[in-house]
Amino acid sequence: MKTAHDLVLAAKTQCREVSVEDAQAALLSADAIIDVREADEYASGHLSGAINLPRGLLEFKLSGNPALEPRDLNVVLYCKTSGRAALAAITMQSMGYLNVVSIAGGFDAWVEAGKPVVKPAPTRFD
Repeated sequence: MKTAHDLVLAAKTQCREVSVEDAQAALLSADAIIDVREADEYASGHLSGAINLPRGLLEFKLSGNPALEPRDLNVVLYCKTSGRAALAAITMQSMGYLNVVSIAGGFDAWVEAGKPVVKPAPTRFD
C-alpha cells in the first residue's frame, strides 16, 4: 500500500522543481504564482503576488477562472515543504498545463533563505 510520502516521491520524479536560488527568476517570468496551502497557512504569510488555491480545490478553481485556463501559462507552485506543490504540479500537467514548476523545499525553504514574504497587518485584536 502506498503512503502519502510514496506519492510525493513519485510526483517529484514527474514534475520540475526549482531551487529557492533559481525561484526568483521563475517568479519574475510567472503568469501565476499559486500557493496550494490551506487558507489559514496563506493568511499567515505568503510570497508576493501569490494567489491561494488550496490543493484540494485546485482543479475546480483552475477550471472556474478564465484567467487561469490557458494551458501555456508559466506557473510557479509552492506549499509548506514542497510535497503538496509536487502533487499539484502533476495534477496540472495531467490537465494539460505545459509550464509548471514547483519551488523545492516550499515556503519553509523560502523563509529559511531569508527571502521576502507578505504578512498580514496586525489587527487591533492581535
